[in-house]
Amino acid sequence: MAAPANKTIGDLSGKWIMNKSLSSNVDPGLKLQNMSYLTRKLVTSVTLTLDIKQFSAPPSPPAEASAPAVIHIEIEQTGTGGMKGTSEKRCLDNVFRDHKDWLFGHVKGQTRWANAEDVEEDAFLKSGWLEGEEEKKGPNGESHVLSYVESYDDGWTATQVWGFKTIEGERRHVRNVVIAKGSERVELQLVYDYLS
Repeated sequence: MAAPANKTIGDLSGKWIMNKSLSSNVDPGLKLQNMSYLTRKLVTSVTLTLDIKQFSAPPSPPAEASAPAVIHIEIEQTGTGGMKGTSEKRCLDNVFRDHKDWLFGHVKGQTRWANAEDVEEDAFLKSGWLEGEEEKKGPNGESHVLSYVESYDDGWTATQVWGFKTIEGERRHVRNVVIAKGSERVELQLVYDYLS
């Protein structure tokens, strides 16, 4: 289902479901992240629903609690049949924070607002985005969220750009993801349909 016009990078709150037929096969990316065959098969066999809450609050540690409020994006992932996915707690202030979960292990990541020109010179990450005024809903007119994660244990990095694209004639929430490890690289486009 297409994203309604009021759903922008400035308000992703709601339920979104991954459209597996429009998204890339994630197995090569999971393999590069050193996940076992059985874990990869489990993850690729389910359809993920994201329950997103986007709100303003003081930044998470290690930032000072007295620092000015920033936007947080918290995501609870649930797989088909109620399978527990991972939790994402993103604070859009570009500060590195540690995180551990059952799927990705021990990582550090940072997240921030971005415009197309802020994205590194990577043709895939920059490709296909809607950039009209109606998409520029970040606090300073940004149209994207930019996330970077490094694995402490397995040596991979993941860079994501979030925004909106027109796919099959409909405006949809999309994440372009590049997973890299040494000289290896996997490009993924993850497409989400809006539920409510």
